Order: sequence, then structure tokens, then C-alpha cells
Amino acid sequence: MQNVFIINYNSLYEILDEIKENLSFKIIKFKNEEDFNNSNHLDSINCLIISKTYSKLLINEDIKDKNLLNLKDLPLSLKKLLEIISIKLIKIKFNHQSKIIIKGYELNLNSKFIYKDNLNLKLTEKEIDIILYLNNKKIKHDVIDLQKNIWGYSSNIETHTVETHIYRLRKKIDNLFKDKNFILTHEDGYFIE
Repeated sequence: MQNVFIINYNSLYEILDEIKENLSFKIIKFKNEEDFNNSNHLDSINCLIISKTYSKLLINEDIKDKNLLNLKDLPLSLKKLLEIISIKLIKIKFNHQSKIIIKGYELNLNSKFIYKDNLNLKLTEKEIDIILYLNNKKIKHDVIDLQKNIWGYSSNIETHTVETHIYRLRKKIDNLFKDKNFILTHEDGYFIE
């Protein structure tokens, strides 16, 4: 779920807080820009920031213009406001998914391609899931863990299904990029370092 940070905009926060069960995003309120800048939310690039003023926010290099929403055309109907927020969040998510860097490779979730050194490789949805899961956790994953978290674990899935998928993915990457070490194997499982 994406976050919408509301800074120095109490009336807007109160309105959205009343209908938060019906929202597709999480709202978080900050009293002012200084409170936001001092929070641990600055690394959240997949978010939207709504504030009456942006001068103190733009000092921070982690905040991009695409993450800011200026509500200058007030008043707006609630329906129009939610539409504007939703469109902005979709654009932010799309842009975020178009360039994920993993071990020197650029992974584009929108096109399902992985790129490096002017080469590109089309991936399947399952291959993307495997790469993201192995990269996200930064730990070694055994076959049972991958069965459960990638395939939704079913007792009728045999262990060779996981091993076959990883073998094929490693082979595809090695054949094109000449990288035998993208997905590593250890006695405790698979991992991306």
C-alpha cells in the first residue's frame, strides 16, 4: 500500500481520515515540514506528499517533484481530489517499477525486462517474483521457503519445480549476460548478494 503524507494540512487529513477504510492508500499526518524531514519516511520514494508549502521539503534531495502534489485549484470535490491522488500514485508506482537496480542490473517490472550493458532479457512473471524475493530479503532461501512464498506453497508442488525454475533463470542470465553469479547457491538455499 502506498503512503500519502499530509503535511501542515489538518483539514484535509481529517476528511481523509474519516473515510480511510475506503482508501487504497495509507495517510500519515505531519504537523510541519520539519517533522517530516526528521522522520524516517524520507527514503520512501513510492509515496505522495501533500503540503501547503514545499520550500523546506525541496531542500531534501530524496524528494522529487513527481512525489509532490500541489492543491492550488481549491476548492475541489472529494471525488475529484481522490481521483487526482489516485492518478498521481499510479504514475509514481509506474515510474518506480520501471527502474529497480539489482546487483548492477536494471529490472523493469512494467515491461518485464532486465537490462545490463546494452543487453536486455525478457522475464516471466515467476522469474521476476523470484528475483524480487531473493533480492528483497537479503538472506538465503531454501526450496520450502520459495515454495511457500513464491508459489503459495502447495503440498503437490514438488521441490524440483523450484529448482528447475531457478536453474532456467540462472541459465538465461548466464547465456546473455555471462553472469554465473547473479543467483547464488549455498547449503542454506538461494540468494542474491
